Amino acid sequence: MMKTVLDTTGLPTADRTTAWAETAALALVTQRFRFQDPERFGARIRATELGAVQLSTISYAPLVSYRSARLIRQSDPEFHQLALVTSGRQGVEQAGHQAALRPGEMALYDSSRPFRGWAEAGPWSSCVLLQFPRGLMPLPDRVVRQVCGTVLRPTPGMGLMFRQMLTTLAGSRAELTGGDRIRLGTTLVDLAAAVVAGHVEEAAALPAQSRRSSLYHEMLGFIVRNLSDPGLRPASLAEAHCVSPRTVHRVFQAHGTTVGDVIRRERMSRCRRDLADPYDTRPVAAIGARWGFPRASEFTRAFRAATGMTPTEFRALAQNRF
Repeated sequence: MMKTVLDTTGLPTADRTTAWAETAALALVTQRFRFQDPERFGARIRATELGAVQLSTISYAPLVSYRSARLIRQSDPEFHQLALVTSGRQGVEQAGHQAALRPGEMALYDSSRPFRGWAEAGPWSSCVLLQFPRGLMPLPDRVVRQVCGTVLRPTPGMGLMFRQMLTTLAGSRAELTGGDRIRLGTTLVDLAAAVVAGHVEEAAALPAQSRRSSLYHEMLGFIVRNLSDPGLRPASLAEAHCVSPRTVHRVFQAHGTTVGDVIRRERMSRCRRDLADPYDTRPVAAIGARWGFPRASEFTRAFRAATGMTPTEFRALAQNRF
């Protein structure tokens, strides 16, 4: 999914900082740079377009970047940038805030306000960078302004899910249609907004559509984490997310599905995977129990309804292909 934009590995040492500067000059948000050790500088950039949203992975040797008021006057695309640090120690300063970031932590900054960023001395640093037009952010500026240049630590639930989604997409090689890219971009922006809103405890600031989208993805994550629970049902989601069962049903209906359908689909997907694994020697009933079917007869009925064959038949057919 990602395409390489820059890789200085094959360039002469003397040309690497120039290549970085030239590539940065073509970026959505222009910046200026100072390099700690120009003779040892190196960098890699890979990127993909998700509609109006851009997702990039960036690795670089120690440097300092800055975007001044003069640069903003010359060119301002009015973009938000959200960086997830994946290695090294990095930092960003904006709007009177300063964030020292460790791997797993995030920071949001705004192209319309001066900022300074840095990667500290040591091995290369890297991040996943999400960039999108400010107009797509469903939160009011008064909310976003509070978190620019601060540390957004991944909290259990939405924050962790957002981080996992960013890293998964960054490493994906899947070929996506234009429609898939637009939908993924929209989802990422909605999740970013939910993370920001949760950070300032103003989730109510999200528009209703964004709240529903964020709640839907949070509930999907809850389902996946609890597939082994035979008692997993809409009431479980309602209790875990402090909403009514009716709200749970409405959220899933808005996405063209039901809680029951999602649970069945996710359970069957994992059962088929394990049954097809020639190195998985567990009894069929044990695989069913692992994914929420404590009774073998119930597992057989559900599996036959989904696939047209029993788990035993499916295992034999799948493993004969190896």
